[in-house]
Amino acid sequence: MFVWLTGCSQILGIHGFKAGDGGGSGSAQTYLKASNTDPGDSFGTSIALSADGTTLAIGAYQEASSAPGIDGDQTSNADAAAGAVYVFTYDGTAWAQQAYVKASNPDAMDQFGRSVALSADGNTLAVGADGEASAATGVGGLQTGNTAAAAGAVYVFARTGTTWAQTAYVKASNTGADDQFGFALALSGDGKTLAVGAPLEDGSTPGINGASNELASSAGAVYVFALGTTTWAQQAYVKASNPGANDRFGNALALSNDGSTLAVAAPFEDSNTKGVGTTPNELATDSGAAYVFARTGTTWAQAAYVKASNTEANDRFGAAIALTPDANTLVVGADGDDSNSSTAPDDNSAMDSGAVHVFAHTGASWAEAAYLKAEAPMAGDGFGLALAIGTNLVVAAPNEATATGGAYLFDMAGAYTRHLVARNAAPGDRFGAAVATASGGATPLAIAAPAEDSSATGVDGDGSNDDATDSGAAYVFP
Repeated sequence: MFVWLTGCSQILGIHGFKAGDGGGSGSAQTYLKASNTDPGDSFGTSIALSADGTTLAIGAYQEASSAPGIDGDQTSNADAAAGAVYVFTYDGTAWAQQAYVKASNPDAMDQFGRSVALSADGNTLAVGADGEASAATGVGGLQTGNTAAAAGAVYVFARTGTTWAQTAYVKASNTGADDQFGFALALSGDGKTLAVGAPLEDGSTPGINGASNELASSAGAVYVFALGTTTWAQQAYVKASNPGANDRFGNALALSNDGSTLAVAAPFEDSNTKGVGTTPNELATDSGAAYVFARTGTTWAQAAYVKASNTEANDRFGAAIALTPDANTLVVGADGDDSNSSTAPDDNSAMDSGAVHVFAHTGASWAEAAYLKAEAPMAGDGFGLALAIGTNLVVAAPNEATATGGAYLFDMAGAYTRHLVARNAAPGDRFGAAVATASGGATPLAIAAPAEDSSATGVDGDGSNDDATDSGAAYVFP
């Protein structure tokens, strides 16, 4: 776990570089592109690393091939935004693409690859397709038919040796049009607990396994699935203790390594309260909240309702969320935070500069342990829009420097160590829109730039051109 130097309310500034100054942008990074790079594919929309840092999954939710399954025809562009996922592996010397992964039922606008998650060993892959339109419910239902637009689906794949195969097609128990089931995902270390966010689900019933209805538009929900001997089954339908219309509960998720702690973000929740365990209200529009749930046996219960220490409207606390593998540290991004410095959290002169809040779990309670800002926050940077925590804490600011993007790295003691930029950094690339870091004692971290424009393919190609607008790229740092 992270060891924050003081137990509570530590304010940390960052001696940060800005893109273009060379900070962290040396030759050590590996530059990854799809094997079938095309304009508009958004390779890097989502990204996940195995615990040992040797398996990497990258989603390209706008990819357009109509081929189903594994390693099909990559040249087809018949289904706009059907989506794809690319799996890369590291052999100790170099990275190489291992698989080109598609849904078993690819269709236009399914957006397969919107989210990805890997088990600790990298042998289980979950992929969200939040635009998938089947009206099926549960696991293994009928995949044909498009009568529930953007209901969403999740696909689970398993690797044996070097061969990948789809093992499950997963839908909500209360599938509804426009719910976006699969917008966010989290997978336990053993690959046997899967959490799926549906941030536009409309139920108003609070708590666990309540009645399903359509009374709170886009309140959001999370679905937890458990793997039995060979099959997946839904274990819980999870709602906030205070579901409200447009809260988008489930917009971001995190699971502990053992799958027994679940953290859920609701970045558009509206309470003006501060700290942990407060009584919510509706007095600060889109201030945001986070929720922690714990599982005992097969039963889930809410353990904490978490707000920022400087709650304000439009802060979007919960834009990103992460847990350490042991679930003792919770990190929440608030990309709409407006403070202009680490020492003035209530100063609002740097609109949407962004912030990160770190919470520590002691005994049965959570408390804020750190408030992270850039040393010179700039309006619109979006610091905290993406997060990853494992061996390191990575905080991304994909909108900094005219959306060139950057990422900030912290060590296990909570000390800032590096600012990272792409080796071919360019305005508009949005480097840092998705990040991942290893958690098993390894050091690699991966950072995506889904709006990068090179037409290169494969590993370490020529990234100096801009011939494929928004094709996307990813970068691996040692």
